Amino acid sequence: MRKNAKEVEKIECLTLTVEEAGHILGISRGLAYEMARCGKLPTIRFGHRILIPKAALEKMLNRPQGYES
Repeated sequence: MRKNAKEVEKIECLTLTVEEAGHILGISRGLAYEMARCGKLPTIRFGHRILIPKAALEKMLNRPQGYES
């Protein structure tokens, strides 16, 4: 039996768009895309879509300052 829209539970997304990650980080859209392009933001790609895994972003933010791996 198919559920209608009111019955479907809210599903929490595990990823953010680059724009959403930039907003959360307090940086511009352009800087967020530049950081994603050069590998300073953790990304995954689905076709042309670039997404930021929430868990990877949180892990990155919890690293000691000045530590890069």
